[in-house]
Amino acid sequence: MITVIIPTLNEEEHIANIVNFAKGQPHVTEVIVVDDKSLDKTVSIALQCGAKVITSTKIGKGASMKEGILCASNEIIVFLDGDIDPYPYFTIKLLTTPILNGEVEFVKSAFNRNAGRVTGLVAKPLLSIFFPELLRFSQPLSGMIAGKKSLFNQLDFREDYGVDIGILIDMYLMNVRMKEVEIGYIENKSKPWQALGKMSKEVAQAIIVKASSSKNPHFNFEELGVLNEIRSQMEFAVENHLAELEKLVVFDMDNTLLKGRFIDVCANEFGFKNKLLDIRSSETEPIILTKRVATLLKGKTISELIAIAEEMPIVEDTSEIVSELKNRGYIVGIISDSYDCITNHIKNKLGMDFSLSNELEFSKGICTGEVKIPSFLFNNPASLCKHSLCKTNALLSILNKYNIKIENCITIGDSINDICMIKEAGLGISFCSKDELVNHHADYVITNSSFKELWNLAK
Repeated sequence: MITVIIPTLNEEEHIANIVNFAKGQPHVTEVIVVDDKSLDKTVSIALQCGAKVITSTKIGKGASMKEGILCASNEIIVFLDGDIDPYPYFTIKLLTTPILNGEVEFVKSAFNRNAGRVTGLVAKPLLSIFFPELLRFSQPLSGMIAGKKSLFNQLDFREDYGVDIGILIDMYLMNVRMKEVEIGYIENKSKPWQALGKMSKEVAQAIIVKASSSKNPHFNFEELGVLNEIRSQMEFAVENHLAELEKLVVFDMDNTLLKGRFIDVCANEFGFKNKLLDIRSSETEPIILTKRVATLLKGKTISELIAIAEEMPIVEDTSEIVSELKNRGYIVGIISDSYDCITNHIKNKLGMDFSLSNELEFSKGICTGEVKIPSFLFNNPASLCKHSLCKTNALLSILNKYNIKIENCITIGDSINDICMIKEAGLGISFCSKDELVNHHADYVITNSSFKELWNLAK
């Protein structure tokens, strides 16, 4: 019989499908979710689905894997990642059949997606030096594996990104019979490029430490050079790769770049605060809400609206950070649910590359009260969420224009309207947000009204 172990951290969106998938597979009698102290509903959902849930005593995937093994009641164990949904139907069968048939004792997965950048830049070059026999594994960093509990119990699980390659090398050094199987196509959120440096160091360290502690005939520092030189060369390769990437930073405007919300300042200045509150309290449909709010600006001149924007303070260090981001090779711009006449003004003022927002209509310089919601904001077949209007659709549009991958993108916002952008980008940043959901879904939270922390995040 088979135990499926799923290490998780904040996977409420996927955990039900993964647990139900595992429970529905032949020979699976136990599903264990090892939770790494999630802040969302991962635990409650997993319990509702019938999984056995334990909370890891130590942060890190390796610790979660080890504790899952200790709690497993079956000899054959499968590890599944908690962020892949859906899995190909025969994943568990493909991973376990060679073990059940006595062919091998450890199985590693490969799948229909190009090997990651750390695999190509770090793992395979180092394996070619120290463990060339393992080059037959096309995706040595894959986390979907199966093996015998008695073998896993003999391993020392690393607590960082080197855990998966460490397991593969340990199995090899123990002369365990093993193979790689193709499980089909999977899709998950790629690691942001900001994590590549950390990943590369930890993967490189895992390989080199395993080589140095073994009786590996390929390991000879007198011939290959000093350990630090090898590491530095790997890091140099990754840094050069990062420098060549096309990268994007997207700022929200209201309460992010600007200290305040443009339409709220207009409401105070022009005396329609109560009307604005009435519209917001009575209308929840985003398209109608956007159009009704725009009517409040009817009769105002373009110069009056620009004057309002000019009065609003911009976060003090914004110009410097925008300039530095562009020097580092980033495309920088604004995606906002405000109006193009204002976002374009702020874009030009800060020297940004683009702005995407609603198109407020004017006739002879006077606002008509009409607004055109551009097509790039609407839901479409490529959308990543189900919202009728979403900034993420605009994000995909600009990424496509510049031919940039979404994992190579930073998004920065503060409100519920920014959540999808923050969740889907390679690095999503919550900026001075008072919304717990925004902070929860962000990869990084900035609490001070300054972009100085971007210096280290945007390398």
